[in-house]
Amino acid sequence: MTTAVTPAPLTSLSATAGCAAKIAQVDLIAALAHLPPAADPRLLIGAATGDDAAVFRLTEDLALIETVDIFTPIVDNAYDYGRIAAANALSDIYAMGGRPISALSFVAWPVESHGTDMLGQVFRGAAEVCAQAGIVIGGGHSIVDKEPKFGLFVTGLCHPERIVANSGARPGDVLVLTKAIGTGILTTAVKRGKLLESDLSAAIASMTTLNAAACEAMVEVGVHACTDVTGFGLLGHLGNLLRASSAQWGKALGARIDVASVPVLDLAMDALIDGACPGGTRRNLAFAAPNVRFSADLSESMQLLLADAQTSGGLLIAVPPERLDALLGALAHRDVAVRAVIGEVLRTDDVGEIAVV
Repeated sequence: MTTAVTPAPLTSLSATAGCAAKIAQVDLIAALAHLPPAADPRLLIGAATGDDAAVFRLTEDLALIETVDIFTPIVDNAYDYGRIAAANALSDIYAMGGRPISALSFVAWPVESHGTDMLGQVFRGAAEVCAQAGIVIGGGHSIVDKEPKFGLFVTGLCHPERIVANSGARPGDVLVLTKAIGTGILTTAVKRGKLLESDLSAAIASMTTLNAAACEAMVEVGVHACTDVTGFGLLGHLGNLLRASSAQWGKALGARIDVASVPVLDLAMDALIDGACPGGTRRNLAFAAPNVRFSADLSESMQLLLADAQTSGGLLIAVPPERLDALLGALAHRDVAVRAVIGEVLRTDDVGEIAVV
């Protein structure tokens, strides 16, 4: 009689989880410096601004949005892993103000040790989230690998003149965040045995919620800029938005963040204080810190939380103050649960300077 062997938990097969697996910003910037500048005028948004997706003009009134997002397991439940990975990839389309139309999958899987039933659950979860977005997974590519990886290549559409880029913020814009932060810390806490898998229910609900409704609200109202908060953390993605907007505007832009207004998932701070800090989060803070002025009484734990490597985080929207109420109303009308006003964009002496008060 042969005894069935229980496969090792998915998260135990990788050193990093979810978007915390991203290459550090400092290293990515150095590598991308070798990429030749885009010369095709049809490429409206490329790698230069560090935006969420590429945008390619097809006609005068139609543009293609292209993105790819692949990462290692962030939870052990294969079905939830697929759902989170799909929502995370789709978020890049929504952050640009676009509408997804199709997806292809990529998977690397330890077939010998984990078989294909679990992989089937990953696909099932991803397909269900894609169905919520009104698209299907049309195919993809697979390889055998000891470390699992899964994600989607997603294509979307938008009008070339209605792209919501990360480079449009202006002084006085109000910053609105549509999901709580802390997913990197919570999932790391479970991986290290400091929390139970059941403690992730709120984080999983957040990570599997599409940013479609938030996208619809900001497009309806008309906002200046947007990005989604993922592996570089709130401070990292805000810094990208400020640098891109400064270059576009031709003057230095920074921001002020009201730390008390930043929504945080339950148990995240407790888990962080207990030592559950992802390596990616520490790298994020080290990169962001030179441009951030933290208030004297802000704890190191809170600083780390603001840099926490998020997976499938919310939209960070820069909206002109006269349209703030309309945006909050449009978000509420679409049942977007988190619609936090966390700060504002300012003129500064140094590009990307962030004051956290």
